[in-house]
Parts: sequence; structure tokens; C-alpha cells
Amino acid sequence: MKNVIVGIGSALVDILSYESDDFVHESGAVKGGMTLVDNEIIEKVILNLKTSPSIVPGGSACNTMIGIARLGGTSRFIGKRGDDPTGTFFETGLIGNGVQPHLILSSSRTGRVLSLITPDAQRSMLTCLGASSEIQPDEIVESCFECAAIVHIEGYLMFNPAVIQKSLKLARKSGAKISLDLSSFTVVETCRPLLEQIVNEYVDILIANEDEARVFTGYTDNWKILESLSARAGTAVLKVGKQGSYISCEGKKLKIDPVGDGSAVDTTGAGDLWASGFLFGLVHGYPPEMCGKLASACGYEVCQVTGANVPDAGWDRIRKLLI
Repeated sequence: MKNVIVGIGSALVDILSYESDDFVHESGAVKGGMTLVDNEIIEKVILNLKTSPSIVPGGSACNTMIGIARLGGTSRFIGKRGDDPTGTFFETGLIGNGVQPHLILSSSRTGRVLSLITPDAQRSMLTCLGASSEIQPDEIVESCFECAAIVHIEGYLMFNPAVIQKSLKLARKSGAKISLDLSSFTVVETCRPLLEQIVNEYVDILIANEDEARVFTGYTDNWKILESLSARAGTAVLKVGKQGSYISCEGKKLKIDPVGDGSAVDTTGAGDLWASGFLFGLVHGYPPEMCGKLASACGYEVCQVTGANVPDAGWDRIRKLLI
């Protein structure tokens, strides 16, 4: 039975720290975006942090796969990590959360993301891909997609064109639907030609937030954005934060209300966990309205904590929606 959701992306460890807007500006990070840097820059910024950071397994597709497993689904993560304590920490975190790891080892250092969280709960990321950027096309093999119902790819993989193309071809050959999360407006800006080609040729499920979707479509009206996204993929999602989301699926175009009061401690992982609920719902045959409601609940709960790890009590509240 094809019921596995496979995620492909960067194996990264998140370093999370609450900082001021001035600190974000001085660090060189783009507010609300993702900036690729080398390890020395991350080390320099860490030395100047004003608060004590927390460290957790991260990466967009990884976060999504963890959420799916915690919901009771079957998920697998494909990536490359360093043969170092940080990489072991990452893999142990996957296994502990019920995700099947398919990790290639490298002699390079495991990738890291320094996520600077400002008082408005926005996160601005400095990313050193490390070993995760070294994954090679020949390391992506057919067995990665065994029993896959959906293959979910993070937009950050656009920076490795050969790997994303190989992954898409094998995912399509396996018969799985292909899901793409645009991940960051900086990804859309930097990789637009490749992104256009991939979306038009391969993508069945297209997921974007407001910033990403506006850059990608050129529209500002949410319904027009959804129309443009749905013209490219059979299932399209526009996430609008505390205002909820818009979904085009099975011929329906829906506005999904947010869950909770719109409060947020930290938005790290909000879109990733939203995708967890949505993809889990699709694989289990839930109607679009329920997929969106479950997704919103996952996104809300992760915003109540620092980092992308929803505590047990949060998962208990989310699972009540499934009863």
C-alpha cells in the first residue's frame, strides 16, 4: 500500500535565539527571509547573541516529516548529514519522532541554521548548508521512494538543481504525487527560471505563503494568487498566517479559517507543520476542508513554542480533530 510521505531536503540543525530587529539588521540576515552564509559567519553571529540559544533538529522538509509521523502517519526523510555529533543529534531526533531516516554520511560538518526570532515572532535565517549541500544525484535512488504516496520537496533544494531534477524524475516514476513548498521568497527570487520549469512539469501540490506567492505570481489579491497557483498545479495552497489559508483542491476553492487566537511565540516551522497536517490529510482521504483545518491546527500549535517541536499536549489537541 502506498501510504508513505517522503520528504527531501536539507538535514540541518536549528539554532534559535530571540533578538532585536537591530541585531537582525547588523547580522546581515534578511528580515523574514533566508540568507546562505559560510560557517565562519554563523560562528561570528553566535558569539554576539544577546540571549542563550536553543538547539533542535530542523530543516523544512524534516520538520514536515516529523509532524506527519507525530500525527500517526508514515514518513521518510532523505538528506545528507555530517559524520559528527551534530549529525548524530539530527538523526536521533528523526528516529525519536518516528521518521524513517535515509541519510547519507559526509566528512563535512552537518548543516546549521541560525534563526533569529524578533519580538514580532518573525524568524530571519542565516543558513550554512554544510554536508546537506553535498548530496549527489547518484545518491538519490529508486528505493528512496518505495511505497511513496507523496514526495514532498522543500524549495531550498532549488540550490542543488541536479539533485532536485533526479528526485523529481524518480518520484514521478514511482507514481507518487509531487508536493513543493516554495520555502522562502528569496528562493523564488534567486531560482525563478528553474522553479517555473519544475512547477510546470512536475508539481501536483504547490504550497506557498504570502511573500513567496506574491513574488512568484506577481499578484497581491489572495484569490487572484490562488487562481494563478492553481493554474500551475492541481492542488494549490496560499498560507496567510494568522488570517488562515486559501486552498484549491478537487475543483474547490476554499478559505480556511485560522485555529486559535492568532498569537505566536515564534513562527519557526509554522509553514512546515502546516504542510504536515495538510499532506497527512490528503494521504488519508480527508476532504479539503478537513485537510485545511488540520493544517491550521498544526501551524497554530507550533507557533506557541520556540522552534518546530510541538509538545505532546499540542499533538493531543490536534489529534482530537481526527476523532
